[in-house]
Amino acid sequence: MKHRADIGVFGGSGFYSLMDDVEEVAIDTPYGPPSDKLAIGLLKGKKVAFLPRHGKDHSIPPHKINYRANLWAMKELGVKKIIGPCAAGSLIPEFKPGDFVVVDQFINATSGRADTFFDGPNVTHVSAADPYCESLRALAFQKGREMGISIHDKGTIVVVNGPRFSTRAESRYFSMIGGQVINMTQYPEGYLAKELGICYVNIAMITDYDAGLEGRDDIPPVEHEAVLEVFAANIDKLKQLIVKMVESIDDIQCC
Repeated sequence: MKHRADIGVFGGSGFYSLMDDVEEVAIDTPYGPPSDKLAIGLLKGKKVAFLPRHGKDHSIPPHKINYRANLWAMKELGVKKIIGPCAAGSLIPEFKPGDFVVVDQFINATSGRADTFFDGPNVTHVSAADPYCESLRALAFQKGREMGISIHDKGTIVVVNGPRFSTRAESRYFSMIGGQVINMTQYPEGYLAKELGICYVNIAMITDYDAGLEGRDDIPPVEHEAVLEVFAANIDKLKQLIVKMVESIDDIQCC
């Protein structure tokens, strides 16, 4: 393939573009089409491929995203490192709307998603004990701190099917089992990257408190409009953080 990239970036809700001067490339995969054409361009002298996981017009809900095609397309381009930010809800009071969380663990609460490249006949078991690249996580946290962002260096993200938000009982349950952040797209995206040998980091931008917090009547349940409002207020910070990560990404040794 003539088109190549070293770094991949996935865009989530409210994040549909990253670079101005790009070439859009359609990539066929054994798993069908990716969410959209991949935009390839230079960012701080590095070849970067950007893909909005919901499509540029946000037409693909989280449970319909072709995660395998998206990751395979990045692999076809030669991508070795992926930054996968997302909008997310908080399950604990310490993670506030506007905060960033560099998650280190996930809990999968989805169902029905194609979540492996190893469908047989060869049987392969890939450890997910530490699903996110520690080197990329450290870089994200370091650059976020340097920018003065309110950023947390770890957190467990619960991934639900969507597109609906949680009931109060579900939200309470997810926090009881150790969840601190909740989102609809982190599984199987991050795990599929691991199966392909691509280093992956998630940066969760907290936009809401899910179904509210237990015992806090002053914190209302999440509404989609409020999510987009908080995301819009912080998208520039997120883009700047990604730029700073890309600028320094060659200086770190990945897993």
